[in-house]
Amino acid sequence: MKFKYIIVALLLATSGTMQSCSDFLQKDPLGQDTDVTYYQDANNAILAVNAAYDVLGYDEGNDGLGNYVNHNYEWMFGDVLSEDAEKGSTPGDMPPLQELKEWRANGSNTIAQAVWQNMFQGVYRANLVIQNLANSPIEEALKNRLLGEAYFIRGYCYFYMLRLYGGLPLFDKPVETSQYSTSKRATLGETYGFIEADFKRALDLLPEKNGYDAADAGRATKGAARGYLARAIMYQLGTDNTNNHTWQQVYDYADAIVKSGQYSLTTNYAAIQEEESENNAESIFEIQFAESNVGWGIQRVGTENNIIQNNRNTWGWGFNNPTQSLVDAFEANDPRKNITVYKTGDIVTGLLQVINYPSENSTGYLNRKAAIVKPTTPSQSPQNIRKMRYADVLLMKAEAAAHLGMESEARTILNQIRTRARQSTLGKGSVLNTMTYEPANTPASALPAIGASVSGTALLNAIYHERRVELGMESLHFWDQVRTGTYMSSLPTSVRASAMSHSIQGSVNPIPVLPIPLNEVQSWGLQQNPGYN
Repeated sequence: MKFKYIIVALLLATSGTMQSCSDFLQKDPLGQDTDVTYYQDANNAILAVNAAYDVLGYDEGNDGLGNYVNHNYEWMFGDVLSEDAEKGSTPGDMPPLQELKEWRANGSNTIAQAVWQNMFQGVYRANLVIQNLANSPIEEALKNRLLGEAYFIRGYCYFYMLRLYGGLPLFDKPVETSQYSTSKRATLGETYGFIEADFKRALDLLPEKNGYDAADAGRATKGAARGYLARAIMYQLGTDNTNNHTWQQVYDYADAIVKSGQYSLTTNYAAIQEEESENNAESIFEIQFAESNVGWGIQRVGTENNIIQNNRNTWGWGFNNPTQSLVDAFEANDPRKNITVYKTGDIVTGLLQVINYPSENSTGYLNRKAAIVKPTTPSQSPQNIRKMRYADVLLMKAEAAAHLGMESEARTILNQIRTRARQSTLGKGSVLNTMTYEPANTPASALPAIGASVSGTALLNAIYHERRVELGMESLHFWDQVRTGTYMSSLPTSVRASAMSHSIQGSVNPIPVLPIPLNEVQSWGLQQNPGYN
């Protein structure tokens, strides 16, 4: 059983005090929690942390007043900005996403606004926990765990934003009035330092995965903290390494996850994204969702992630269309291809698929990893979103090993990933009107082992290839393209020029960034990113 995010209204005390000679006027209101008394109860402290987790699953923008801003999902950046996907749906649906794809957005882009607002809401809620738990009398072990979760969430939110916007204003406690219009953007290196410090605090305070009861499956763990430290350092190594990181650090964090004994590869690749595999041994961190009958809006326990990407001829909107480039990247008879993409004539979740290309689709393909049986309320999908899994950690370790000259180890890891892929079944529900796993009958010659002759640059390219097909349509390829320096060359000439004009010149590779929301630039006096107005 996985824990559910419960949205809780934290009752905050006003900052002013009543001026009077009578002591009784200074007493706290009877029967009402304040920002101090609330955290004196362990159950309340847990609810406060759950409220911070809740923001990570917002599918819609929140302007802080509970108003809808726009849809936002990590695949809009990790997939659609990359060579792996197009916007999809009808040409006129969600133009702000196409603006981002073509690097012609401005400070009023509603998707860029939504991410900024949501993630800073997460930072604020995490800071409330960190500030108010410090002197709480609750049991020490629980307090430390909850603080670890809050530090992880804050680091997660800042890391999400840094990769999209560059250096950020850094807040280590709830924003005070005196900070309005005086908080400036930190540098990339300073922001990364802040993020790493949060993940390291989380690593010190959090339990391993098996330290949680079943009801708490999905909470942040030492493995998640190590995984995000490895990811953050790996991204710096390919973009802006002013903090002087090394591949040895990536290797050590990934290796510690392997040696922890907490994780393993899911036996059947086809089952990874299915409900029965949620929070399983391959899961490092995933956003938790559950089905309900609540409609649109952020006050939900389900997600819109599936309806947005599902076939318009079934119950979806048809966004995030895999490209022919991604399809062609799969080797012959790789079972992962048909578990990553589907086309007209394929059977998915027991239904024959007909895709209206090009009127309602950009490429003729849709994302198989987001396809599930229609929930009771389409906006309330119960499918968790996998943010990091063990295969990703293994591939990070392989890449680090290759850079460190441990090529035999890197090849062994690659072959472990490829062997698992070769043994996969077909996707669940690939036979009409069934929801079973059928044999893929993959020939033994498929996905041959990476041999000793694959070395140097060829080995690194093999790792990049394996990341692309193993993690295809999992919102990661854009970041891999940027850090490996292949993003700009993958763009059409006109789009490349625009992307370069909106890039921060890192110490290694250029870093294309989104516009900071115009209202934030004006209200806080923040410096806008290059080329935006």
